[in-house]
Amino acid sequence: QLQLVESGGGLVQPGGSLRLSCAHSGSTLNYYTIGWFRQAPGKEREGVSSISAWGARTTYADSVKGRFAISRDNAKHTVYLQMNILKPEDTAVYYCAASRRSAQVFLTSYEYDSWGQGTQVTVSS
Repeated sequence: QLQLVESGGGLVQPGGSLRLSCAHSGSTLNYYTIGWFRQAPGKEREGVSSISAWGARTTYADSVKGRFAISRDNAKHTVYLQMNILKPEDTAVYYCAASRRSAQVFLTSYEYDSWGQGTQVTVSS
């Protein structure tokens, strides 16, 4: 399994932006599809976005389309989730995950083999 480390969470006002990062110390990350998930208190984990190994494919949950953008910098072994126009309902712990099925994208958690520890995002005035 990969060791994934998320960063970039925090407190932001509604309408604001944050950029989350998912990093791995080695180049192995480049060969994995990476997904972002979130889990709010009392709710099930939800798939937010996913990007294939070389960035050819991406997908988004309907709830974040047009506001969030996923990207990856394989030279830095890092995947990003740019979150714009944040809403209070985006408040959750955000996790990144890695799947060996590198050519496809998934928003279902069972497709992923490795998970990070999560980073808290709170959207509140």
